[in-house]
Amino acid sequence: MESIILEPVNGGNIGLCRDLCNELMAFQKAQATFAPECFDMMSFDTRMKKSFESAQRSHVLIAKDNCVPAGYVFSTIDNVTESDRAAYPDWAPKVENGVGFYPDWLKLPQKIGCLSNLYLREKYRSTGLGAKLFDAAMLWLESFEDVDLSFVFISNGNKNALDFYLKHGFTHSHEVFGGFITAAYRVKKQNA
Repeated sequence: MESIILEPVNGGNIGLCRDLCNELMAFQKAQATFAPECFDMMSFDTRMKKSFESAQRSHVLIAKDNCVPAGYVFSTIDNVTESDRAAYPDWAPKVENGVGFYPDWLKLPQKIGCLSNLYLREKYRSTGLGAKLFDAAMLWLESFEDVDLSFVFISNGNKNALDFYLKHGFTHSHEVFGGFITAAYRVKKQNA
């Protein structure tokens, strides 16, 4: 682990994460127990790039082991409105009465952080690198005075990821698109 560095991706050069993001989509499909075929429509271009380009603010850190990408974390901040509550992306499974990304209890509009992607290649899992990427992402997300709430959306079947986020201060919110995704949230701790 001594050779691993965390490097911010500057200047919008997120293409450095293309292979890692596509690996994440394949990993999520392999873990999925509900509608795994929906992951066929997900890729760097349809998920990360699209989100990066539309977000109000974005932050990407890539972990490199001797200059070779080992993993990354991608976070965004957006002004979420009432219309976002019912947004239904093309890649989502079609379910009746499915709740979208944001639950009814959430007061909108407001600025909300999102830990969008956190992925490590297999040999780097269970090394503490995921926690370092997570901590860096949360430090960035919680550095904005006008952002008090962050969400993470975990693909179905990925119990390890859900357990990780719950262990790190997130609280279960709701099931998105009939259980295709689990939403969890974390309220920023206010300084006393």
